[in-house]
Amino acid sequence: MGGDTHHMHGEGAGGGVWEVLLPAVAVALLAGIYLLLARRAGARNPALGWGRWRTVSFLSGSAVLAGALLPPVAPFAHADFRGHMLQHMLIGMYAPLALVLGAPITLLLRTLPAARARRLAGLLHSRPLRVVAHPVMALMLSTGTLAVLYYTPLFNATMDRPVLHWLMHAHFLLSGCLFVWVIAGPDPAPARPGVPARLVVLGVAVAAHATISQLMYGGFLIDVHAPIPQLRGGAEIMYYGGDIAELLLAAALVATWRPARHRQRPAVRPAAASVANPVTG
Repeated sequence: MGGDTHHMHGEGAGGGVWEVLLPAVAVALLAGIYLLLARRAGARNPALGWGRWRTVSFLSGSAVLAGALLPPVAPFAHADFRGHMLQHMLIGMYAPLALVLGAPITLLLRTLPAARARRLAGLLHSRPLRVVAHPVMALMLSTGTLAVLYYTPLFNATMDRPVLHWLMHAHFLLSGCLFVWVIAGPDPAPARPGVPARLVVLGVAVAAHATISQLMYGGFLIDVHAPIPQLRGGAEIMYYGGDIAELLLAAALVATWRPARHRQRPAVRPAAASVANPVTG
């Protein structure tokens, strides 16, 4: 186990008024832009409007993100691995779930000028995005990179270098949003397979999270400079917190499942034809 006698520190990664002010302003700006666009969408099409629950969901995600980046969670994360894992769960799993269920891409498509909306729609169907937005790739970018972070010296490096520390947060948030989007997002996505295939990918994510957290609890391969009680506590947060987040994601996926009904009509027509033109033997 790496770091039985070392403690997390994070000089340069935490503290200072800017560490509080910048995240607060950024999250407030994000929520404000969403509210402005939601109001514009309602004004453009009063009959259609914009879903209140989508707005509530996005604002809830913004609140979760702010809570993860501000005191008391942020100082706790700099000083204790358990705090880091709590922050990781909030930034990488819970905030993305609420943000993506707010359907921000659909909101942009409804409120952007026609030319820009067409460009955004074209981007959604571009070849690079089709590769990145495949559920397997999203799984690798979100869950697969956890092994790289915790089983290499990378995590310890992020605690001493502010730029790496914030890049880690950005990766958690963006990869989490990507995974939620391709698995259960209400927004349009390229190359999105059927619900059964996405449930399989989600099941692999659950198994991967469980495996990483169990290895972390047992101290196998881990390279994090933190005391054993902190590592085990962080592993428990990852295990149980990840399970809850993934169950919520599975519920969101199942809630959007609409079985195809187009096969019902062809099945009726031959029967009707046989009644109209009976075959005599």
